[in-house]
Formats: sequence, structure tokens, C-alpha cells
Amino acid sequence: MRANGLSFDVEDWFCANNLGIPYERWDEKELRVEANTLRLLDILDAHAAKGTFFVLGWIAERVPDLVREIERRGHEVATHGYGHVLLTRMTPEDFDRDLQHALEVTQPLLRQPILGFRAPSFTVTGATLWAYDILHRHGLRYDSSVFPVGFHPDYGIADAPLEIHRRNEMMEVPLSCVEFGSKRIPSSGGGYFRILPYRASRWLMRACNAQGRPVIFYLHPWELDPGQPRSPMSASKRLRHYINLSRTEQRLHRLLSDFPFVPIKELLDS
Repeated sequence: MRANGLSFDVEDWFCANNLGIPYERWDEKELRVEANTLRLLDILDAHAAKGTFFVLGWIAERVPDLVREIERRGHEVATHGYGHVLLTRMTPEDFDRDLQHALEVTQPLLRQPILGFRAPSFTVTGATLWAYDILHRHGLRYDSSVFPVGFHPDYGIADAPLEIHRRNEMMEVPLSCVEFGSKRIPSSGGGYFRILPYRASRWLMRACNAQGRPVIFYLHPWELDPGQPRSPMSASKRLRHYINLSRTEQRLHRLLSDFPFVPIKELLDS
């Protein structure tokens, strides 16, 4: 059976773009990421599954022992940038500083080098392709930020390749979609995993494998936390953020029983 890539974006509930909580107010908020991530690590241990954890630098500064524990349990640690600013809201110079700061606070906690990056809200888009040169300059080997769809208002490159491929000096590991004619249907996790019935997600992932590609699956630790504080937001954002939080853990157990997973770095040369 084909191995798939398992990944987690390690940020707290108040970091999510949908909530719109200013970075300057993050220190006022309840920090729940440590307990949620430890719970996630226990779930992975129960299934002998390993994955890649894209850790926000802001989180690494506040809970460094959590970053060490992720690596101690045999997982890959990669970077999610520092302050969870969308690349589409940064200049190249801003991004260079943000990435450098993230690596400076995260890499010293680890024995293994950081090889990968994932942009907040998948914002390596057609307008931010300059990010690849900056990632390469900082010694990273791969990016996993491109969502090859055209319908989302915040992210996506509609005609991006679906398979893992080289982009300039970097490897790009795109989030997964299944292709049906001219349509691309996400099969990657996150809000899609919570909104769709589990059987639909499983069918899409099997279809992705049948089309010859590994699934690149992602979740956030806060997606296992139905008790997180609630914030006012639009109806569509509220749906995307809060739907089925109480079902995510059970669905994740099923997923880890149904599919084999490895850290993303193990897919680069396969």
C-alpha cells in the first residue's frame, strides 16, 4: 500500500486566520497548544504513525519542551514561519525576516536540521513565488504550501502540478486533490476532513492513491479541541473553524488505521 504524508501545523486556536485575532493580543489568550499536541502525539504513538510537524516560531519560543518532545517521539519538525502572517500580506523582505526569526528560535531545540516549510494558510500562490528563492537561501529543502485549486479566496494555484515536483531549487509537496475531468477536489484534511463524512474523505484519499500520488494530509492541534474559546466571526468562517471539532479525534483514529503514513521528508526521493 502506498505511503502517504502526514502533517500537522502547530499553532494555537487564536493563531488561525479565520479568527482575525491580532498578533499583538496573542499573549492575552489561553495557550492550549501544548496539551492538544501531546494528545495528538499519544494518538500517533497508539498507531505507530510518524509525521511532520510544521511548528510556528512563536509557539516554539513559548513551549520549547514541546518541540523537543515532538522530535524525541520520532517525528520530523519543520517550520511554519514565526508570526503566522500570510505571505500574500508580506513583502519578500518581511518574509525573509519572519523565516529567519522562526529558524533562529526553533532549530537550536532540535538534533535534526529543519528541511521543510509550510506557509500560513497555504499562501505560496502565483503572487508569492518569490518565496522559493528565500526558502532555498535559508537552507530549506522543500515547501508544502501550494494548494492546486482555483476556488479558494485566500490560497491556491489552479494549474499547479498535483504531484511532488521541483520548483527552482526547491521541492514542492502540494496539498492533495483528486482530479475528475477538469475538476480538482481537495483530499488533504483540515476543514475538508471535518466537513465531509469520514467515508467521503477515505474515498477521496483512496482515489488520490489510485491516481498514483501519495496523499499529503494535514491537521492543526486545535482541530482536536472542541473546548477551545469561541470567537465571533462570519457564518462561513464559523462553519470552517468549528464544525465537527468533537469528531476529529475519532476520525483521526480511523484514518491512521486505514492508511499508512510517513513524515513528508521520506516522500521526497520516492
